[in-house]
Amino acid sequence: MAGLCRLRQSAGSGKPLCAALPNFGKESMTVRLLDFYADWCGPCKTQDPILEELEEDWDDVEFEKIDVDEHQDVANEYQVRSIPTIVIEDDDGVVERFVGVTQRDALENVLEDAAA
Repeated sequence: MAGLCRLRQSAGSGKPLCAALPNFGKESMTVRLLDFYADWCGPCKTQDPILEELEEDWDDVEFEKIDVDEHQDVANEYQVRSIPTIVIEDDDGVVERFVGVTQRDALENVLEDAAA
């Protein structure tokens, strides 16, 4: 990538193209899966094993469980109104949101797109 930065320049800026593009030359984006849940939530308990399997298979994704009772501020920030809610985000923001129990295939499709 460094060689490309020396050879190509963005139009009129005099800067290497890689300096003009925010994600150019970046190894990969950070992808996070946020699981909003509560201990008393039955469907959340159904979602848990699906997410545990995903976490084992997706080493490059950050998984975070957020208890909505303990972290109401974070739940409000992500506008969580029902649980379970799963939010998948990358460096650019929210990629997809799922409300209710979500199967592995649907989550993996979005993770693949977000990691691309």
